[in-house]
Amino acid sequence: MAIIQKLSHGIAWRVRRVKRGCKRKVRGVFARCYKYYTRKKLYPSVYRKNAKRPVDEKKIVFLEVRMPQLTDSFRLIYDKLEKEYDYKLVFHSLGDGLQNRTAVRKNSLAALKDLADAKYIFLSDSCALTGCLEMRPETKVIQVWHACGAFKKFGFSTAEKIFGASKEELLKYPIHRNFSMVTVSSPEVAWAYAEAFHMEDRMDAIVPAGVSRTDVFYDPKRIEQAKEKLHRVMPESKGKKVILYAPTFRGRVAKAKSPDELDLALMQKTLGDEYVMVCKHHPFVKKRPEIPEEYSSFAKDVTEEMEIDELLMSADICISDYSSLIFEYSLFERPMIFFAYDLEDYFDWRGFYYNYDELTPGPVVSTTEEILDYITHLDERFDRSQVAAFKEKFMSACDGHATERILQMAGIERRS
Repeated sequence: MAIIQKLSHGIAWRVRRVKRGCKRKVRGVFARCYKYYTRKKLYPSVYRKNAKRPVDEKKIVFLEVRMPQLTDSFRLIYDKLEKEYDYKLVFHSLGDGLQNRTAVRKNSLAALKDLADAKYIFLSDSCALTGCLEMRPETKVIQVWHACGAFKKFGFSTAEKIFGASKEELLKYPIHRNFSMVTVSSPEVAWAYAEAFHMEDRMDAIVPAGVSRTDVFYDPKRIEQAKEKLHRVMPESKGKKVILYAPTFRGRVAKAKSPDELDLALMQKTLGDEYVMVCKHHPFVKKRPEIPEEYSSFAKDVTEEMEIDELLMSADICISDYSSLIFEYSLFERPMIFFAYDLEDYFDWRGFYYNYDELTPGPVVSTTEEILDYITHLDERFDRSQVAAFKEKFMSACDGHATERILQMAGIERRS
């Protein structure tokens, strides 16, 4: 009897496994067919139909690929256009990776009607929608990439990595295409963007105009407001130095996770009298690591309450890993620590444009103990000149006037 039950369970397990395998295959076939239909047939057809209208010389479309609102990559540009220029500004969000397939299709179809007769289109991320179109020559597509510098690889640079699609897939379904101008944070990194966007033969279109959102870091009033806001959000920060912990996400966008490797008990015990720590997780992460109540006087997750720019302005020390926010933070020439406990895995997953150990303007560590050792000996070990050299190399075009320069180089004229 026992043998029969064992065999029965074994057969049932195999049947369930086969069913799951069949469902995955069916979903895979459907996804491939859907991708082909929307990107090769539906979207180009809708665009061509609406492109029969004349281009509206005063129409500027801001297209967010994922987020539901204007992100900091766009906000300063949008606000400046609204206040000082005479253009019709249109905003669309696709919700790609954050909303379901039906919602993304609906959002895309709505956006196409405005993209088809726009004079200017602003992007800040990879975009499958604009990439699948034969864009009319009168329209300028301006890519103001959401990150500064060139840290972890993206686009065509990841074609041989686990994170990326194959080169054949990227060529068949381009998401880095039709860019009239790409703005970067310094001349040093132009080569990396040319590689990522497959624009090696169009280097002149990659311009070191700076990154718009970095303009706020040169505004003393905004910096003071950011610090005051932090004190309201976390009253424990008053009179103490602030450590910002801002890791990038792990995995793919749809299932993004945040690391949870810091020993908060040890950090609070060692630093609690002099410091507080604020945590800012990547916006793709839906389920963030929780901070236990017993550490609430030392550490707080402020992901919902504060923007990353506000935290960069307020922090005395930044702990990150593979996030490009280190480029922005270098503008303040303050200490940085690189908590890269999974460096080898991350390199295999995605890779870097520069040698990680040579790039990072601060200690690379893999344990909480190493972090604490550096912070408690900060006066002797922090080398400000190292951060200043890093800033000059990777952020030389970010001087507080990037927004104005981007609009000028795009050919967008001020209100007369």
